[in-house]
Amino acid sequence: MLAPKKLKFRKRFKGRRRGTAYRGSTLAYGDYGLQATDRGWVTARQIEAARIALTRRIKRGGRVWIRIFPDKPLSKKPAETRMGKGKGNPEQWVAVVKPGRIIFEMEGVDPAIAREAMRLAARKLAIPTQYCERPGVEHAS
Repeated sequence: MLAPKKLKFRKRFKGRRRGTAYRGSTLAYGDYGLQATDRGWVTARQIEAARIALTRRIKRGGRVWIRIFPDKPLSKKPAETRMGKGKGNPEQWVAVVKPGRIIFEMEGVDPAIAREAMRLAARKLAIPTQYCERPGVEHAS
């Protein structure tokens, strides 16, 4: 699973997820992409599950790029713990995703297979997404 090798600080503020993604909002590598339409946190487990679903569907054909990285630690306090006594320990890693952000990109496969693979990957994520493709890509008829 994806996780940073080292951090400057172990725990991070929750933050606010306002605005839209102005970086990483266009296709940069592949011909087909999966774009976020809403904001949220995507966990490292969700990214990995979506990647596996995607690569299984394209059966070793084409290339896949993961355009998000889970670099934010989410902390959690143990169950049945009283309030106070500081922040909990980091439990999982999440990527902060804003509307418009490209999550996955793909090239080298048939457009129908790409659309189906992206649909399967989208089911693994906790945020709504849409399929997008580079202008000028030949459609299968």
